Amino acid sequence: MALTGAAGAEYSRGCAMSNVQSTPKPERLTSVDVLRGIIIVLMALDHCRDFFTNVTFDPLDPAKTNLLLFFTRWITHYCAPLFMFLAGVGAFLSLGRGRTPTDLSKFLLTRGLWLALLEITWVRCAGWLFNVDYHLVLIGVLWALGWSMVTLSLLIRLPIRTLTWLSIAVIVLHDALNGVKPEMFGPLAVVWKFLHVPGLFVQTGGFTASGGYVVIPWAFVMALGYCCGPVFRWDPSRRGPALIKAGLALIAAFIVVRGLNIYGDPMPWQPQPTALFTTLSFLNTNKYPPSLCYLLMTLGPGVLLLGLFENWKGALSRFFLVFGRVPLFFYLLHLPLIHSLAVLQAFKRYHTAHWLFENPKDGFPFDPPPGYGYSLAVVYGVWIAVVLLLYPLCQWFEHYKRRNKAAWLSYL
Repeated sequence: MALTGAAGAEYSRGCAMSNVQSTPKPERLTSVDVLRGIIIVLMALDHCRDFFTNVTFDPLDPAKTNLLLFFTRWITHYCAPLFMFLAGVGAFLSLGRGRTPTDLSKFLLTRGLWLALLEITWVRCAGWLFNVDYHLVLIGVLWALGWSMVTLSLLIRLPIRTLTWLSIAVIVLHDALNGVKPEMFGPLAVVWKFLHVPGLFVQTGGFTASGGYVVIPWAFVMALGYCCGPVFRWDPSRRGPALIKAGLALIAAFIVVRGLNIYGDPMPWQPQPTALFTTLSFLNTNKYPPSLCYLLMTLGPGVLLLGLFENWKGALSRFFLVFGRVPLFFYLLHLPLIHSLAVLQAFKRYHTAHWLFENPKDGFPFDPPPGYGYSLAVVYGVWIAVVLLLYPLCQWFEHYKRRNKAAWLSYL
């Protein structure tokens, strides 16, 4: 986002806050919490699809999919990038809540390690797999979020303008690293897989660790959010229009870069039999790892919505606000709930559900029996039920966090 004149001066003053020891405690930004609530609810839709769908092919494949199926998967692409970006924004804003830069660095380090631990313990055992057979470890979004926080705990020691340009450079240029293969690093191949190559991280002695989330460029999406933090100190009357303009600029950049079809995504779009499916091919960008086109496509509308949400009031915004203020609490509960519902439905239909407790060999998150699965109508019905069932618990926990200031609550 280009800032000049008075806007640039105000941005500079905001940047300087990262070096102060204490500032007045600000109010939480409703727009940030509402957007965070929307994306965590959308994430639950994707996970309901994982456990209940009868589709056996990639729903983003233009040659096989339909519009609703494509949209159901594609809309959830917005979750991870916006979570990373908003985590960075939140990290910067916490500097105005009695937390010094040194305090913030320590918090990001410890919370990041905590999230990575949760991924391979609670999320793996109580969420995805329902077993403690550690022959298989699945590495998901909390892993990337955690290690991105650990990385940010070091990066915030850089001048914020330097970090801004570094983050932009990594996001723009990291696709050039796609040709760098882990085998080139010999015994250190696992390090490069951890940083930039999703898929099979480790496979040895009957133990397998696999996942789609890596550190580059996710850590720098979070860092970019941190660097944009000063904008969220502006008066709402100026912040809203600035975010709308920035969001539109990112969307325009996506259209140009994707349209050129030269750089920015390892999956070039291809003409399809109809204009609609050509559009779907255009929108089918690479998530693992997130390409430049993928990030422009998702961050642009997200930043635009942040500007539009400045003045959004009403019951629906308050509904999402509850989830947005306790997103980790929701995340840690929604997977066990979805998995449990899948087990109950399997027992009702098959009188057994052993595959929902076993490590998958070919599928994700389990190897279904022949004929398993349900239509999108059922997937959406389960999703709505999960969200409504968890709403009262999230509302209670949000009130509890507001009334209690214990330090451990900041880790949930």
